[in-house]
Amino acid sequence: MKILVINCGSSSLKYQLIDMENEEVLAKGLGERIGIEGSKVVHKPSGNDKVVIEKPMKNHKVALEIVLNALVDKEHGIIDSMDEINAVGHRVVHGGEKFADSVKIDQNVMDAIEECADLAPLHNPPNMMGIEACQELMPNTPMVAVFDTAFHQTMPKKNFIYPLPYELYEKYGIRRYGFHGTSHKYVANKAAEMLDKDLEDLKIITCHLGNGASLAAVKNGKSIDTSMGFTPLEGLAMGTRCGDLDPAIITFLMEKENMSIEEVNTLMNKKSGVLGISGVSSDFRDIEEAANDGNERAQLALDKFVNRVKKYIGAYASIMGGVDTVVFTAGLGENSPVMREAICSDLEYMGIQIDKEKNDVRGKDTVVNTEDSKVKVIVIPTNEELMIARDTENLI
Repeated sequence: MKILVINCGSSSLKYQLIDMENEEVLAKGLGERIGIEGSKVVHKPSGNDKVVIEKPMKNHKVALEIVLNALVDKEHGIIDSMDEINAVGHRVVHGGEKFADSVKIDQNVMDAIEECADLAPLHNPPNMMGIEACQELMPNTPMVAVFDTAFHQTMPKKNFIYPLPYELYEKYGIRRYGFHGTSHKYVANKAAEMLDKDLEDLKIITCHLGNGASLAAVKNGKSIDTSMGFTPLEGLAMGTRCGDLDPAIITFLMEKENMSIEEVNTLMNKKSGVLGISGVSSDFRDIEEAANDGNERAQLALDKFVNRVKKYIGAYASIMGGVDTVVFTAGLGENSPVMREAICSDLEYMGIQIDKEKNDVRGKDTVVNTEDSKVKVIVIPTNEELMIARDTENLI
């Protein structure tokens, strides 16, 4: 079975064509600047050089047409006909409380995704555009929606409810939803596989650490808590997001700085986090370099990030009644031995002991704890596209 995985942003379209017989990526690429001048598709067939296709793309349908033509092109294509694509898996950011798992797409599902648009106004509408474009161009090909929020729908109510008037939850669905669910699900399953253990017998803390970052407590194969909340703003201090904050700061700033709701929202989402503290960058590599050069604010930003991750690890071990393994994934988690070591330091009391030599690794599935560490510490490059393809294959 060959599955096309689609991930649509407001002006972008990421894709991978995966042969599920051996889970090989046959081709992948990115359509950029959709609806903007200078649009292009960067197409990379397996085993061949990338191809840059510069064409106007007024909408996602045009972008998808270019992608499909590239896949069957005689020179740089990878399949002979679109009929070889057996199914399409779509990443959808928000499924609200409606979806606790991936689902085959029909009109009822489309209506439900649209209803969740208020909860993810920047993400669900372009996700819908991608689905609609595929339905128009591939009307006979079955399609599946895979939700970022679905994996966290197993959280018990005491972990997802906010201490606000209960009527606001009933009226607007204000609760913790969590995100990065496809990534947390993939690495939890992969960790169990690497440890040769049954996922249902493990207590795992998954750390998806990148410019956007979140942790999840995965007990017996189910997410029981996660650091992101009603939106991806809650939780860790991230690249540009503030994470956990005293909510009274918002009204204080609005009064003292005469800021509008939009200005406060921009401040918290785009000007805060490690960028706000360091004043250097939202890229952890730049901040690490600045800290090594003696920049105190850069070091403070790193210390703050590490401190938040430690707090969540401790909290999640507590609510699960222990932890068997801690998994690091995503850009920072996979590629920064320094940050992994900093996060694991002083956690020896929990049975977490990292091996400096084993930890000197980037972007590779590997166990990095010492032989006598009671808790396994694992680095796993995330693969959300493969998880989407697997869910799609299982449903189709």
